[in-house]
Amino acid sequence: MEADALAVPGAGNPGSRVGAPLGNEPVGDLGLAGDQAAIWSYDFENEALSWLPGLQNLLGGADLTESDLEARLADLVAPLTSGTRTSPPWREFELEQSFRNPAGEIRWVRLRARTIGDENGSTGLLGIATDVTDVRENRQALEDLTDRYRLLVELSPDAVCVHEAGIVTYVNRAAVRALGASSTAELIGRPIMDFVAAESLPALLDRIASLHRQGASTEPADAVMRRLDGAKYLVQSISVRTTWEGRPAFQVIMRDISAQKAAEATLRYQAALISHVSDAIIATSGSGVVTSWNPAAENVYGWTAEEAIGGTVSELVGAALVPETVLRKGGVLRTTHRHRNGSTLAIRISAAEMNDGFVLVCADETARRRAEQHYSTVVASLDEGVVVIGPGGLIESANPAACRIIGVDHDDLIGVPCVTLELYDDQGRIPPARMPSVVTRRTRVTQNGVVLRLRRGDGDDVWISLTSRLLTPEDPSALSVVASFTDITERRAIGERLAHEATHDPLTELANRTLVLDRLADALSGSGRADLTTVLFIDLDKFKVINDSLGHSVGDKVLRIAGDRLRRGIGENDLVGRLGGDEFVVVTAEIAEAGEIKALAERLRESLTEPITVNGRQLHIDASIGIVTAAADDTRTAEDLLRDADVAMYQAKTLGRARYEFFDVELRERMQRRLRMEQDLRDALQNNELWTAYQPVVDIETGEMVAVEALLRWKHPSHGTISPAEFIPLAEESDLINLIGKHVLRTTTREIAKRREQLGIDLNLKVNLSARQLDDPLLVPTVQDAMKTTGLPPHALTLEVTESALMRDQAAAAEVLTSLRDLGVSLAIDDFGTGYSSLAQLQRLPLDTLKIDRTFVTGIAESRDAAAIVKSIIAMAHAVDLIVVAEGVEDEDQLTVLRELRCDQAQGFHLGRPAPPDQLFGVAE
Repeated sequence: MEADALAVPGAGNPGSRVGAPLGNEPVGDLGLAGDQAAIWSYDFENEALSWLPGLQNLLGGADLTESDLEARLADLVAPLTSGTRTSPPWREFELEQSFRNPAGEIRWVRLRARTIGDENGSTGLLGIATDVTDVRENRQALEDLTDRYRLLVELSPDAVCVHEAGIVTYVNRAAVRALGASSTAELIGRPIMDFVAAESLPALLDRIASLHRQGASTEPADAVMRRLDGAKYLVQSISVRTTWEGRPAFQVIMRDISAQKAAEATLRYQAALISHVSDAIIATSGSGVVTSWNPAAENVYGWTAEEAIGGTVSELVGAALVPETVLRKGGVLRTTHRHRNGSTLAIRISAAEMNDGFVLVCADETARRRAEQHYSTVVASLDEGVVVIGPGGLIESANPAACRIIGVDHDDLIGVPCVTLELYDDQGRIPPARMPSVVTRRTRVTQNGVVLRLRRGDGDDVWISLTSRLLTPEDPSALSVVASFTDITERRAIGERLAHEATHDPLTELANRTLVLDRLADALSGSGRADLTTVLFIDLDKFKVINDSLGHSVGDKVLRIAGDRLRRGIGENDLVGRLGGDEFVVVTAEIAEAGEIKALAERLRESLTEPITVNGRQLHIDASIGIVTAAADDTRTAEDLLRDADVAMYQAKTLGRARYEFFDVELRERMQRRLRMEQDLRDALQNNELWTAYQPVVDIETGEMVAVEALLRWKHPSHGTISPAEFIPLAEESDLINLIGKHVLRTTTREIAKRREQLGIDLNLKVNLSARQLDDPLLVPTVQDAMKTTGLPPHALTLEVTESALMRDQAAAAEVLTSLRDLGVSLAIDDFGTGYSSLAQLQRLPLDTLKIDRTFVTGIAESRDAAAIVKSIIAMAHAVDLIVVAEGVEDEDQLTVLRELRCDQAQGFHLGRPAPPDQLFGVAE
């Protein structure tokens, strides 16, 4: 160093430029860098620059004069010489500066300097200048490369995430959307297993465990993922062993394939997903000899760095590679290379010149180009139509499915303005400005699943579900739109049919209960509510007889005819529905007067009463109608109105059928009381609230009590005594009558058997049977068991059946009565004269006793006509050997007349009121 020593500030020769002695100050630790470095110094006191040989080559070559060198060096170190005077000795500084050399090239130097001095302060700077142009260019190339990779991953349509030790460290935009998050913050830091469904975890862990080396990847595999809201979706995933900030990690690429799976249109021809992309970075000398070969180059070309360095780049990449040619063509060139094994590689080359050679960035696009080809094949084979619409609104490309759905040839579709396609919504043809592709281009907002009607080229219409989105949404200036659409004509027809079936009765095609309630709710809501809404609840009379006697097929035809008649009898805006069975409902908001409502009810009844001809038979039905109205301020719901109309209809049934009744609040209260009473009656059996009273039956000639009739009574804990006229019909309309009948039969047969034994009397017990009990298949066993259990002789028991019950189904009644008669019990027809029976009918029934209804006994002493009727009944009964009992005898005059008419027995208040057994017999149990 002494021969070429550099003057140190404060050490002599202040004005010298080169060749001054260096003194004792070391410069090696400032980082000498071979031929591309030069040492310099600066004296603060004299403001003098000095340098060693080599600076001339660094700053531009041999043509530079000393003054040129000094001026150029002064410009470069000016920030250091002006800003370090007050710094203490041995403080180090560094900066990078650019300059243009005589050849016009931009070069970069790194200036490192140290303040020099003594205890009195700094006297100057000692520094070294190094050419770092190549380093900066390589760093920029790497930064560009990194930025491209970042954009490739970040803007990938596939979800990409990186997890380290099971914790998510990175997700791209597609992954944020796919997992249902609003930002990456919701996903980063969470266990990856939070987003994998339990059924896919074992296979996922096995695949990850199989990745033992950097860059290793799994085969594409299906997995079920779980979004933040818990919803599951199917993906095809690939896992790659990688690093994250120097630590082992895994990169997962996921493609949502749930839509394809759900539509059963899985794309079986698409290629494997691109597992991993990285660029080969190769440095060469000017003659093409490789000086640097990174690990990515090993993966791309199959040559190790040890094998590649020193070789010719063209031989290693399997094709002629002249960097100067790449530079002449703009610095980027797409070409074909060969792998070590001879396979073809699609490569994009970027070239940059260095001082002593070139740096080449070779991006392997083989997988991407193969994927593009595969995707093109897939798009061409899709059942879904896909068209690309350019910025000017012209169709630029279309797949075969699009041509098939639109109904035109490919050549006739390309270049056509998209607005010429005939698209219609529910309101008519869509204006061009409202077409989804136009809206997307104007607003940049994706239009998803817009259902439209498309007029095909052949004039037919098809329904499509259309989605339009920007072709390149990441480019703010790009306005091309891709529109995809599916032919949903058949699916829509099925949907409409299912929607119709869900809201309509399958037999009559009328609205069902769901639609009736929906339409009624709509009529009761909103500002446009009518002044009066009316509901008519219609139940067909005599339909059960038709259905039971002629079969369900005839009954179904009757229901369809009834539905058609009701539909023809209402207004255009009214609704008629079938709720089930033979129940219909009409909803109207078109009439507001009570008289008009009554006229509508009468008109509907009259239409239903017209004869119906089915299978050559003429049938007749009628209707009971319940009517409820709701004014505009009525707060009742649709369910409330339907319930109240049903209550009114039931009232019409109760009052004799074939009529209509309007609902009122008292009617609802009566029905609610009826429901409560029915429930209380069920509890009455369990709580021993029911008891039996006995009314004497007297032999008219002797005045002797020959029988007692058991009459059920109910003492309610809250309401006191409940009339049998109220609770017996409740029991008959429910399933309670058989239970109560069995209870009465057991308790009365036991009671009378005990009294017969205590008093030593031959007393007959009369027990009433309802029509419902005659239908009970357990009636005969129940009677038999009661007599066997209590010990009452069969001849001491008389079972009474009303005339109307016997006439309802004579054949069935005769069969049941014969079975009872075979047990040895006696049988009586009760309330005779109210059921329109004849002597011939009585002869066909196994009866022993006839009871004349009280309505004929009342007034028998005052009216000759009444007496004549009773006389005829007695004569008719005696003619067929029946014992005659007169009911409702209230005074001695009636008893005298009955005696004169030769009536056998009688009962009534005059002869004895119903009483508890102890009071009647005078003997406690």
